[in-house]
Amino acid sequence: MTISLGGLLPHLKFNNLRGDFFGGITAAVVALPLALAFGVASGVGPIAGLYGAMFVGFFAALFGGTPSQVSGPTGPMTVVMTATVAALLAKNPETGLAMAFTVVMLGGLFQILMGVLRLGKYITLMPYTVISGFMSGVGVIIILLEIGPLLGYETGGSVMDSVRQYPEILSNIDPIATGLGLLTLAIVFAAPARLNRIIPAPLIALVVCTIISIRYFPNSGIPRIGDIPSGLPSLQLPQLTLGNLKDMLGYSIMLALLGALDSLLTSLVADSITRTQHNSDRELVGQGIGNFLSGLFGGLPGAGATMRTVINVRSGGRTNLSGIIHAITLAVIVLGAGPLTEPIPHAVLAGILIKVGIDIIDWGFLRRAHRLSTKGAGLMYLVMGLTVFVDLVTAVAVGVFLANLLTIQALTDLQVKDMRAVTHGDNENWLTPHERSILKAAKGRILMFHLSGPMSFGAAKSISRRLAIVEDYEILILDLTAVPRLGVTALLAIETMIKDALDKRREVFLVGAQGQVEHRLKRLELLQKLSPAHQVSERIIALERSTEILRNYATPAEV
Repeated sequence: MTISLGGLLPHLKFNNLRGDFFGGITAAVVALPLALAFGVASGVGPIAGLYGAMFVGFFAALFGGTPSQVSGPTGPMTVVMTATVAALLAKNPETGLAMAFTVVMLGGLFQILMGVLRLGKYITLMPYTVISGFMSGVGVIIILLEIGPLLGYETGGSVMDSVRQYPEILSNIDPIATGLGLLTLAIVFAAPARLNRIIPAPLIALVVCTIISIRYFPNSGIPRIGDIPSGLPSLQLPQLTLGNLKDMLGYSIMLALLGALDSLLTSLVADSITRTQHNSDRELVGQGIGNFLSGLFGGLPGAGATMRTVINVRSGGRTNLSGIIHAITLAVIVLGAGPLTEPIPHAVLAGILIKVGIDIIDWGFLRRAHRLSTKGAGLMYLVMGLTVFVDLVTAVAVGVFLANLLTIQALTDLQVKDMRAVTHGDNENWLTPHERSILKAAKGRILMFHLSGPMSFGAAKSISRRLAIVEDYEILILDLTAVPRLGVTALLAIETMIKDALDKRREVFLVGAQGQVEHRLKRLELLQKLSPAHQVSERIIALERSTEILRNYATPAEV
C-alpha cells in the first residue's frame, strides 16, 4: 500500500521504506568524506561541506522532481564556490565570506525562478562538446588545486596561485603527508569492486589513513581538519553591496546554471537506471530551495550527485525518502561525531578529491573527439583551457557562442545546398519532365526560385545573392512547398525579393505556403500584395498560368 502526504508533497511516498532506508544510509556514508573534502577545498571549512550536504540533500529530495536523486556538494559547484570565496575575500576581507554565502542564496533563487518559468527542458540543450570541455576543465582544476595539500601544503584559492607555488612545494615535500595522500590514492583506485559496493573506497581510505596518522604520526604537524563546530548551524544574513553586486550576480548565475545542468544530467542518469521519468521544473525548484537554505545557514552549494545517486539506487533507494534519510544521517553525524572528524589529515582529503577530479574528466570523449569532428574537438579543448586558466563563466559563454555559430553554419550549408534558382530546367531532376519542358519553352522568361527545409537567418544572404545573379526574367515563381518554417531574417529577404519583382512590374507566383510560413507571410502583409490566382498549392499550376501570361503578351515585357 502507498501512503501519500497529498496536497503539498503528493510525490513523497512510503511504499519502499526498506530500500529507501538502506539507500539513504549508504549514500550518506559515501557523502561524508566527500562533503568534508569539498568543504576544506572551498576554503570555507569542512563543516560548510556537511551543512551543504544536509540542506541541499534534504530539501532537494523533499521538493525535487527526481525520486531517487541524492544531492549535495559536487566538484563543479565547489570549484565555483572556491573562486567566489577567493574573489570576494580579496576585495572584502571582513564581509567576503558572508557575501559568498549570499551568492549561494541568490543562486538558489535563480534556480527556483528557472523552475517556475519552466526552463528545465532547455537547460540540457547545451552542446556536449561544451559540457565535456567544461567538466574536464573542472576535473583538471580540482587536481591542480589538491596537489599542494596532497604534498602537505596549503595552496592559493585559484589555479594560477596554486601552480605558482609548485616549485616551492616540490622542493620541500612533507614526506608524512605525501605518504598518507599517496596511500589514500592507492586505496581509492585499488579497492576491489565487491568491497567498494559494501564499504565505499573513500570511506575506507579516510578511516585507515586517519588511524595511521594518529597511531604513528601524532606529533608530525601535518595539516588536519581541526576543531569543527558541533550542533545546529547559525544564520548567515544576506550581505549585499552595490560595488560588488555585478560580481555577486555573475557568480550566482553561474552557480544556478551549473547546478541546474549538473542536477538535470544526473536526473537523466537516474531515469535510465530506474526506468522512470523525472520532472525537470520541480527538480529545479527543489534544488533552488536547498541551495537558498544552504547559503542561509553557511553551507556549500550543491546539485544532484551522480555517484551518490547511482549508489542510492543500487542499494534499494527509489523514492524521495532515500535522499531525505541521507541528509538526516549526515545531520546526526554533525550533531554527535564532530570530534571523530577533527584529526583527519588534509592530505587524505586531497587524495580523495584528486580521485574525484580524475573521474570528472571525460576521458572517453577526449580519446575519440578528434575522430568525430575536428571542430568539435577544438571547441572542447578551448572550453577546457578557458575553464582552467580564465574562468568558468567565460568558458561556458564562449563555448556556447562558438557552438551556436558552428551549428548555424552547418544548418545554413544544408539549407543552401537545396536552394535553386532555375530558368531553363536542364539537369534539375527534382522537377517533373512536364515542368522542365515548360521552363525550357519559356527560354529564360520564367525564374523558378526553390527553397527547401527550415529557412534560418543564415540562409537569407544566400537568397539575396542567388536572386541577384538572375536579372533577365519576366515571371518569378517562388516555391515554398518544402519549407516548413521561416526565420524572421529569411522572411525579410523573401519580402525584398517579392517587392523588387513587383516594383519592376514582373508577375509573382507564390507556391505551397502553409502553416507557420503562410501565417508569417500574412502577418507581414505579403500575401495581400498578390492576387488569389497568384497564390497556388503546386508548381505545375504556377508554371501553366505563367505560360498563359507569356502567351498573352503581345511583345516581351520590359524588364
